[in-house]
Amino acid sequence: MTFSKSKVYRMAFAVLAVLASAPALALEPFTADYQASYMGMQANGRMTLVAAGEGKWRYNLSIQNQLANLSQTTVFQDMDGQWRPLSGTDSSKVLIKSSIKNAAYDWSRGVATWSGDVKPDRAGPVKLQAGDMDALLINLALVRDVLAGKPLVYRMVENGKVKVMKYAVAGKEQITVGGKPQQATKVVNTSGERQIIAWVVEGLPVPARILQREKGSDAMDLRVSTVR
Repeated sequence: MTFSKSKVYRMAFAVLAVLASAPALALEPFTADYQASYMGMQANGRMTLVAAGEGKWRYNLSIQNQLANLSQTTVFQDMDGQWRPLSGTDSSKVLIKSSIKNAAYDWSRGVATWSGDVKPDRAGPVKLQAGDMDALLINLALVRDVLAGKPLVYRMVENGKVKVMKYAVAGKEQITVGGKPQQATKVVNTSGERQIIAWVVEGLPVPARILQREKGSDAMDLRVSTVR
């Protein structure tokens, strides 16, 4: 929420420094199924949010087709409306190549570290700041902040580095969700030759559509089919 695995997640990219002044959005468990296009082929996508006890939540994105199996899970804590990651697992299998990366966000020490299939210079530690999140949590934060009219500027701590992600509102568009027309707010992030576009529909807990473009061509496209 990135095609390599990291591209998928930056997109679905995919993208956050949550402002302390942002209104709290009541988190509720959900399952969102997506129709996806990945590596030029149709795929199945799913996002789930489940309670993990003691104010913690487990958020997962998975994408599968004949060529690839991608999954990212983030465990995060809701601190009075501010969401902060505690741990993450990022796994991918593309053709015969597989990778697993684990992230640990130690807020008592104020650092994030990574293990598994990571390069030494991407293992950390990276110093954390209040409001830091990983790429996957941007999906939830975008929905919350777009609907609240808040600035869409996020400090993302992912894969051993920090990146500021800025989204701009690009107007309203009508899109189809589950066969029904819906009015959506379109937001865009552009970084070099990579562009992430998300469509937010009021009443949906995740973006109704997420599109990542690379060098002017569509790299991945996720469209919500059902939410329950």
